[in-house]
Amino acid sequence: MAYSHVWFNTKAPKEVVDLICEDIKSFDNKLLDSKVMSDNMENVQNSKIRSGKNTWIPASHWVAGFIWHYINLANETNFLYDVRSIDFNSIQYSHYEVGDFYRWHGDWSIDHAYKPENTRALQQSVSQDQHIISGESSRKLSFSMQLSDPEEYEGGELQLLDSATNLFTIPKEKGVISIFDSRLSHRVRKVKSGCRKSLVGWAVGPRWR
Repeated sequence: MAYSHVWFNTKAPKEVVDLICEDIKSFDNKLLDSKVMSDNMENVQNSKIRSGKNTWIPASHWVAGFIWHYINLANETNFLYDVRSIDFNSIQYSHYEVGDFYRWHGDWSIDHAYKPENTRALQQSVSQDQHIISGESSRKLSFSMQLSDPEEYEGGELQLLDSATNLFTIPKEKGVISIFDSRLSHRVRKVKSGCRKSLVGWAVGPRWR
């Protein structure tokens, strides 16, 4: 039996997790207001859906290898998906401060694979050849690594809904890595105090067949 999500208390020495946090502080001055994907597949700011700041860390950074180990472990023991690399060859470094949140959303759906030629087509019975294929890869696994101690912030829980609408709240311990099917709906609840920091990304592979 496979599960739609798994998480690991990495048991990494505190010094290793602290080193990750210290090493990526150099990206703090690159943080910008977070964006979301619009209906026409463009990244735009939408404060009704998401509030926070983020920047991007190249997958060549050593921390990507640390996380990729756990992605492979989760995939080999649970998902068995065909995944090849980290999407965009980058990891998202996110800050959620007081009042910041990310409403329910999924990281992948058929809408990401096909882009309608026009909006009128959405109101008709549209065959596959009336769509433009927008990509040959799919996000299959999403991941999030907790970088903040639970005592450093209140609220900000990462929550998932599975296909049976069961609600799961991911542990907030520093160093925990959660890995889940990118089609699952998930959210970050509003931060009430402090600052929640995390590393987020997606493992991609050939399009679903």
